Amino acid sequence: MQFRRRLPSLTALVTLEAVLRRKSFTLAATELGVTQAAVSRQIASLEEELGQTLFLRKHRAIEPTPACVSLGATLAKSFADIAESVEAIQSRSQDVVTIGATVAFSSFWLLPRLAEFRRANPGILVRVISQDNPISLDDGEIDVAIRYGVPPFSDGTVIASRGDVVCPVCSPDHLRRRGHGPLGPADEFIETDVLDRSWYGWAQWVSLTGGNIEIKPALRFNHYTESIAAARAGQGIALGWRMLIGTFLEDGTLVPASETELAAEGRYNVIVPIKAKRSNARDLAAAWLTASLHG
Repeated sequence: MQFRRRLPSLTALVTLEAVLRRKSFTLAATELGVTQAAVSRQIASLEEELGQTLFLRKHRAIEPTPACVSLGATLAKSFADIAESVEAIQSRSQDVVTIGATVAFSSFWLLPRLAEFRRANPGILVRVISQDNPISLDDGEIDVAIRYGVPPFSDGTVIASRGDVVCPVCSPDHLRRRGHGPLGPADEFIETDVLDRSWYGWAQWVSLTGGNIEIKPALRFNHYTESIAAARAGQGIALGWRMLIGTFLEDGTLVPASETELAAEGRYNVIVPIKAKRSNARDLAAAWLTASLHG
């Protein structure tokens, strides 16, 4: 092909792009898995073929010439386009869906049910991204998310939602030790410290249920999963979000510590990004999450 006769060695061009990006022969050599001498030879060969210097060698530094910078910009864009095309082909050859949720929702609700979706859809690769910080839907990484809060949301479309009820829970052994009766200052409370106060803390729960007790937590955690683990281990009373901890209430490792319940204002929302491209994998995952949430 004619264009191949006009192009320098592809290896030399890849080497040049790495040197420009890393601003170092040594770092480029490490990235490419070759010696620094090999990088120097590739650049020298390219300079000879192009008939001009690409780098000004200074003491412990290199400075690209204007021609080198121009060529490097073209290479960077071309290689990025190639990588994007390859990724698109790979994604079409295998259906992939990425689901985003909080750590607690992933651990307590999603993961125990995920095997059901995988059995029904064996050709779909599932990625789960769990984080308690707000998950952005604008960067294209998430295909479908479960977000707690009050819709609407500016970055996604809600396709299903469900509310929850919050009640104090503890282990059966802890309940036997404290006995039945209203909560009081002598109780050992477990608090979850989170920035998002739509997830109720004890002070909010007491205020919204009309209680009149002072809460002094004996244990504090920054993840709800740890709070529930401590409650199941008999170390105190935690706020239980019934939908999340349903399996523990069913197996008896957690029991209600009080008859008082609070209907949470927020909801668990199945949400798809506004800018997301539709795919069969995403549609199947969204439909399954909707059915499971309402099931």
